[in-house]
Amino acid sequence: MNTQEINNWQAVHEEVRRRIHARDWKPGDLIPNEADLAREFGCARATVNRALRTLADAGLLDRRRKAGTRVALHPVGKAVLDIPVIRQEIEGCGMAYSYVMLDRITEPAATSQQARLRIRAETPLLHVTALHLADGRPYVLEDRWIDIAVVPDATNAPFDTTSANEWLLAQAPYTHGDIAFSAVALPEMAALALKARPAAAAFRIERNTWDNDRAVTAVDLYFAPGYRMQTQL
Repeated sequence: MNTQEINNWQAVHEEVRRRIHARDWKPGDLIPNEADLAREFGCARATVNRALRTLADAGLLDRRRKAGTRVALHPVGKAVLDIPVIRQEIEGCGMAYSYVMLDRITEPAATSQQARLRIRAETPLLHVTALHLADGRPYVLEDRWIDIAVVPDATNAPFDTTSANEWLLAQAPYTHGDIAFSAVALPEMAALALKARPAAAAFRIERNTWDNDRAVTAVDLYFAPGYRMQTQL
């Protein structure tokens, strides 16, 4: 690759990744510093910095202050997870999507939600329970709490026709989140909604979404038995 092709951080990223993959730079090797790479590629040092940071975030480089940047000894592939629009997930599988809101109530945060969302006991939360269906069959139960002090428009949002999942992704900005996956015995409420046996084994996702230090929403997703999750490395 000649230097005229290295004119943005993505091109630097791809060339550095190529050298690592080809073992031009082997695991543990110290690679040239940013200034030397910028001269070689004919680009700004900031362009090189962004490319190397992205590769470090992907687990291919080990960057240490004052110690330089080395090719990771044990590169770790990282799964890419997005917050999906459940409707799009179902339609992407070639199935017809439908949705039913089961319950909607504003109530003080329960003890479990206080700890989870780091809020006070008197904080009012909008609690929305809904069922997403694929080809008319239960697909996932959405059990969600929304902090209406953070997202006041949720109070009047049309969750009878639009899922909170889809509405929040379109209307409520967020900076980060945390997520947990588990195999669970379906609680009675979830089993009834999903038309499954009580205590049947199922897949659950627990997700909390944040706008800086304020919790936007917490959701438990109970998938019908047989659900299979797939992502990319």
